Amino acid sequence: MLAFPPFGTNSSTFLLAGFPGLEQEYPWLSIPFSCIYAMVLSGNCLVLHVIWTEQSLHQPMFYFLAMLAFTDLCMGLSTVRTVLGILWGLSQEVSLDACIAQTYFIHGLSLTESGVLLAMAFDRFTTICNLLRYTSILTSARIIKIGLGILVRSFAFILAPIIRLKFFHYCRSHILSHSFCLHQDLLRLACSDIRFNSFYALALVICTLFLDAVLILVSYILILHSVLTIASQEERFKSLQTCVSHICAVLVFYIPIIGLTMVHRFGKHLSPVVHVLMGNTYIIFPPLMTLSSTV
Repeated sequence: MLAFPPFGTNSSTFLLAGFPGLEQEYPWLSIPFSCIYAMVLSGNCLVLHVIWTEQSLHQPMFYFLAMLAFTDLCMGLSTVRTVLGILWGLSQEVSLDACIAQTYFIHGLSLTESGVLLAMAFDRFTTICNLLRYTSILTSARIIKIGLGILVRSFAFILAPIIRLKFFHYCRSHILSHSFCLHQDLLRLACSDIRFNSFYALALVICTLFLDAVLILVSYILILHSVLTIASQEERFKSLQTCVSHICAVLVFYIPIIGLTMVHRFGKHLSPVVHVLMGNTYIIFPPLMTLSSTV
């Protein structure tokens, strides 16, 4: 096991735990992780390039797909330095400012991806249930407004708890649970009053991620109801087939994020390996599988 140096209560440097118990395997672990990050970064860049250059893909559905690819690309860029930095033996230390910045982008991008998945569900609903008005409903101007609304909701509303992290007093071990920084992980090390951050974060999750999931579910109930009214079985199958990739993207996003939340809330007694596994699944699995489901 790695011996972590002691930190004073006023230290503004943290240590990323990485993969506890697997320190000797880092050279081998770095190979699959490097390949995964290369696939996520290059694959999403390719998706963005194809959508940008092909005029036939300049449609609402592909605009939303481009938003999703760009979000996954940014998620990969926001974590690749710390994850591979640990596995390559470069550094496990991260400053408080860098940690807060990474926390801001990870959580902001998670909310962005949830919003984009909701927008894609609305696109599928409009395509199947209101095809004749599809182009008049999802105009370029409206898509831009939806995109800006998602960004504002994702990055403006989380500013208050993120800024407060800078002024907390961290008097505990200064060892973070993952290979990257998360809001709930920093709260665990703080000795200040964290009630505002805890309640605000819970309310934000309910008003964004939970509400998005409910609205996506409602949209698919309406889609299913509309499809069942179609007389031809072949047309039913064709209509539902257009939703498969989006359903897969929704599942691979929400399942890991729900799992990580449950582990942080109720799994304090679990092995650190479980926390690490859920954390890396939450960060890497959705961009990789979303890319696979859209190719």
